[in-house]
Amino acid sequence: MKPIFGSLLLVAWLAPAFASTPANSFAHDPAAIDFANSLAQRHGFQSADLLEQFAKIQPNAKVLQLIKPPSSPTQRSWERYRPRFLNQQRIDGGVRFWQENRVALTRARVMFGVPEEIIVAIIGVETVYGRNTGGFGVLEALATLAFNYPRRADFFREELEQFLLLARENRIDPLTVKGSFAGAIGIPQFMPGSQRRYAVDFDGDQRVDLSSSVDDAIGSVARFLEQHGWQSGQAVAVPAIVSSEPDRALIEAGIRPSLKVAELAERGIKAHLDPNATVTLIDLVSPSQATEYWLGLENFYVITRYNRSSFYAMSVFQLAEEIRKRTPGD
Repeated sequence: MKPIFGSLLLVAWLAPAFASTPANSFAHDPAAIDFANSLAQRHGFQSADLLEQFAKIQPNAKVLQLIKPPSSPTQRSWERYRPRFLNQQRIDGGVRFWQENRVALTRARVMFGVPEEIIVAIIGVETVYGRNTGGFGVLEALATLAFNYPRRADFFREELEQFLLLARENRIDPLTVKGSFAGAIGIPQFMPGSQRRYAVDFDGDQRVDLSSSVDDAIGSVARFLEQHGWQSGQAVAVPAIVSSEPDRALIEAGIRPSLKVAELAERGIKAHLDPNATVTLIDLVSPSQATEYWLGLENFYVITRYNRSSFYAMSVFQLAEEIRKRTPGD
C-alpha cells in the first residue's frame, strides 16, 4: 500500500500546478505518476520535474494506430517487401554516402570489423541516409506506448526510462527530441536503451549525437553489430539450391544458425559453403511464385538483432552488395 499512498500524496500536492493542463495529459495518469515516483527513488529524478514534462504531453492516437498489428495481416511476400529497400534511390544514395563518409566508414571497419557496405546499407534501410528520422515527439511516443499499449508496456516503460536517463546525461530537453512512432532516434534509429548501451562518440566532440553526427551514427552502427557478435571477414548468406520443398521443421528451427551444411545437403539443400559450417535456412516466400531459399550464417543472425526479421536482414545484405559493386575504388 505504501507506493499507492505516496502516489496519492504526490497527486494532491501537484494538483494545483496541473489544474489547467488537459485532463488526458500524462500528469494525471496514475501509472505515469507511479513511474515518476519510481524514477525518483531509483535514479534521483525529481518527480515534480518529470510530471511537469508529462503535463505537456498526452496519449498520441497516431502512435497507437501505427504500432498495432494489422487486423487482417497480409501474406508474407518477399516480392513486395524487397523493392521498398532495394531500389535505385537507396543504391545511388548509398554510393554517395560511402564516398562522402569514406574516412569514418574505413575507421569503423578497422575498429569494429564490420564492412563499410553493411553499415551504409543499415543506415540506408533505416532512414535513407538520415533523410527520414521521424517527426514524433519521442517522449510522447514512448509515454503513449508505456502507459496505453498493454501488449508491450514493460518494454516501452524500460525504453522511456532509458530515454529520460539519456536526456539527463546529455543535458537535452526530452520534449525537444524527435524520432519514430516507436521512439527510435536519429540517423541509425536506435532505441534509447541501445543508444545508451552501444552508441559511441565517433567524431571526438565528447558527446554522442545520433541525430546530427553522421560519424557518431556510423561508429554506433558498427559497434552495435560488433557487440552482437559480428564475425569479421565472414560471409553473411549464400543462395541455396533445393531439390524439393524443404521440411518445415528446418525452416522453423529458428533464425539463429543451428543446422549443419553437410546435414542439409543430405536432405537435398545444397550451397557453396564449408560442409561443417552452421547455418539457418531462410525462406523468402512470395505468393504465386517459387520460394527463394538461402543459407544464413552468424553474421546474418547479427543483422537480425537490429530488426528481428529475415526479410529485413536480407534487404540489408542485398542492398549492401549492390552498393559495394557500384562504389568506385572498392
